[in-house]
Amino acid sequence: MSATAGQAQSERGLADRLGFKPGQVVQEFGFDDDVDEQLRASITERTGEELVDEDYDGVVDSALLWWRSDEEDDLTDVLVDVLAAVEGGGIILVLTPKAGREGHVPPTDVAEAATTAGLSQTSPVSSGGDWSGTRLVVPKMQR
Repeated sequence: MSATAGQAQSERGLADRLGFKPGQVVQEFGFDDDVDEQLRASITERTGEELVDEDYDGVVDSALLWWRSDEEDDLTDVLVDVLAAVEGGGIILVLTPKAGREGHVPPTDVAEAATTAGLSQTSPVSSGGDWSGTRLVVPKMQR
């Protein structure tokens, strides 16, 4: 197996481990030229659906939020807006630049914003060389 094929298989495994399932509609927020294209491709491959952008006005199954420290908006407010688009039980994956990278956001900031927005943090995720992910869900008692 080539290194590229092995890497693609590993990335598909990541999308699967993150909880993405075939047929899901995943909305992406905060897209820019620095995002992890391999992660995006693995989610598209796993779901069989193209990612939809911030302007999509339908209900979605899950969301990706690329968040950097230099964002002008408040993370809590953005999470509340993202949550409004995600169907009950769906995940929100908050992706932030890893420590030492431009735009790094401390995990405590994400955890605090998630709690304030009414979300529970389930697990941290390493999602590539430059990004760390935090998997958020609506607590079961609130669904």
